[in-house]
Amino acid sequence: MAKLSKRSADGTSFHGVEIRTSVNQLKKLLGNPQCENNSGDDKVNFDWTCETEDGDVFTIYDWKEYRPLGKNEMIDFHIGSHKGYVSTFAKKELQKLGL
Repeated sequence: MAKLSKRSADGTSFHGVEIRTSVNQLKKLLGNPQCENNSGDDKVNFDWTCETEDGDVFTIYDWKEYRPLGKNEMIDFHIGSHKGYVSTFAKKELQKLGL
């Protein structure tokens, strides 16, 4: 099942897969993001690096909100990976966790 990872996410990208959830829901299920700067000054406020049960790395991040996010606010988070099928598989694992 999807879990936080300390592996590098270099080279991952967006393949059109998103998941609608909140920062607090992600924190509850995965833990604290590896990158958190909820100022709205950058393209990303929150970023989790994770891996699937198969060991494929993926990221979960808000994209271009350009504003501080409410921790319980529902938004569409991007799922980035090295290959599109990994993003789709990661979303299914996240949904099984309750997102």
